[in-house]
Amino acid sequence: MPDKHLSTQFDSELTAVSAKVMELGGLVESQTLQAILALSEFDTDIAQGVTRNEGRVNEMEVEIDRDLSSIIARRQPTARDLRLLIAISKTTANLERAGDEADKIARMVISIIHDGAPRALPSLELRVAADLASGLLRKALDAFARLDVQAALSILKEDDLIDKEFDGFVRKLITYMMEDPRKISASLDLLFLAKALERIGDHAKNIAEFIIYVVKGEDVRHTPIATIESVIQ
Repeated sequence: MPDKHLSTQFDSELTAVSAKVMELGGLVESQTLQAILALSEFDTDIAQGVTRNEGRVNEMEVEIDRDLSSIIARRQPTARDLRLLIAISKTTANLERAGDEADKIARMVISIIHDGAPRALPSLELRVAADLASGLLRKALDAFARLDVQAALSILKEDDLIDKEFDGFVRKLITYMMEDPRKISASLDLLFLAKALERIGDHAKNIAEFIIYVVKGEDVRHTPIATIESVIQ
């Protein structure tokens, strides 16, 4: 009976900390979408809203880490439970870093607007990359909530789409700079934004890898997709 009681408490604590991770993920996803909306609308108010919320992202990371430390110290989990707690910690770190990228985007947007960068640059095309990145982050959080390794594998494959989008955008920016050297500075700013979106996709990919680690007990970081598929089967 006492074991059941402790197990129930442990499950309750896991549920509570997992809920905080989902809340943090939702906030970071919103930050990403708002940051790119600020660029497409040339709206400093939206961008400043993103930078204001960055503090909350940092606070939540600290709160979750504190909760995890308390659970590990008191419950001394083993095997899969310990892997799950480690994965939650690493997922939280990746979400915070993704939030940092969204904050960088917002700050760069404010700088671009203040510098009077021409609207003729293909800033709206970043929405495609932004939608891919935020969508991948959303899928990663959903897969993590369900510990769905098949969904995680799909995310790892989809990350290539963001990389391809980034490469295409870079080629377009190079064309703009060659046609009009006056656009070089603004184009480099947009390149910085595109790279930040690519990194957000990378953080979603990292979260997917942690899902496989929890369920299968295998660290699949820096591992070819074909090998990961064999681990999951």
